[in-house]
Amino acid sequence: MRARAPYASDPAASKGRQHLEALGETRGPRTAFQRDRDRIIHSIAFRRLRHKTQVFVAPDGDHFRVRLTHSLEVAQIGRTIARVLGLDEDLTEALCLAHDIGHPPFGHAGEDALTDALSDAGGFDHNGHTLRVLTYLEAPYPRWRGLNLTWEALEGLAKHNGPVLSPGWEMAMVDKTFPLELSSHASLEAQVAAVSDDIAYDNHDIDDGLRAGLIDFEELLTVPLVKAGWEHVLRRYPDVETDRLRAELIRQQIGTMVNDVIEETRANIADSGVRSVVDVRGAGRPLAGFSKAIAEEEAELKSFMYARLYHHPRQLEAAALARQIISGLFAAYDADPRGLPIEWQQDLPDGPSERARHIADFIAGMTDRYAIGCYRRLVGEIALPEGF
Repeated sequence: MRARAPYASDPAASKGRQHLEALGETRGPRTAFQRDRDRIIHSIAFRRLRHKTQVFVAPDGDHFRVRLTHSLEVAQIGRTIARVLGLDEDLTEALCLAHDIGHPPFGHAGEDALTDALSDAGGFDHNGHTLRVLTYLEAPYPRWRGLNLTWEALEGLAKHNGPVLSPGWEMAMVDKTFPLELSSHASLEAQVAAVSDDIAYDNHDIDDGLRAGLIDFEELLTVPLVKAGWEHVLRRYPDVETDRLRAELIRQQIGTMVNDVIEETRANIADSGVRSVVDVRGAGRPLAGFSKAIAEEEAELKSFMYARLYHHPRQLEAAALARQIISGLFAAYDADPRGLPIEWQQDLPDGPSERARHIADFIAGMTDRYAIGCYRRLVGEIALPEGF
């Protein structure tokens, strides 16, 4: 086992959990961060990710990625980087697996619809909702709500993209009861989880976009990062049909980006002089990430993907329908809460903001296909394009 770096998170030195758990009930020889990871994997919210949009709304194709498979791919990349850098691999994995748990059905289109629906009640943010799910909505334990994850896991999920200076209501509620030091940077494990997410979706969205026929391969090769990777692949396999090399291109790009993150992070750690996880949080800047050259090329790749895939006319059409479904469901439940499951009816708050948030909690937990079914039952038929 690789030695733990001095700036890595240490489960034996964890700041603990919000709720005190009985001693002697560890259920196996696991560290605190291993238990966090396992609680996430066994949660209902994690299981629902298998039917939640990643890129394509409610995809028919069995080979397209969804939130669950994306999270697993992020975890694989995160574990690799964490292992090489001597970080806590289990905490990194837990953060990678849980980072998308707060997404509503239909991805960002669903989030936009819920943000509009909650405009008078504080809005909706999928990152804040991740914390709400893990600290309140999941309730498998008899003495408290939530999964009772460690401070380090919740802090990493809150701040994996950097300090949070203006938290939304979801995150603010969690921070009020279990302060997460939102104004500082997170651990290196959280920073690695964030860049692993970028690496995974940058490359796997290319794979899915090509598979769906929404990205033109020759046009993709105009992106410098992709062009360099493709030329490397062709040099290695000059006698193989190009159609068989596209998967190799994805692997090549992931490897290039992972190696760049490892080298750049090592250099940043050495330059900053950090010697502990406390130093990491107080460094005043992120330490894990791409080099300047790769960061610029990665940004250019993202611009291409937004123009050619995420904002493709077929995607925009699907997103408009997704927003219609979520908005229609919210209006239906708000007008007549009897459409909610009985347990959600029983807990319906009286105040308008609290009521709106309660309804949004229910909708945000839906899978894509369940949301479509509920809309058809409560609102009416909706014509969906092929592949929706």
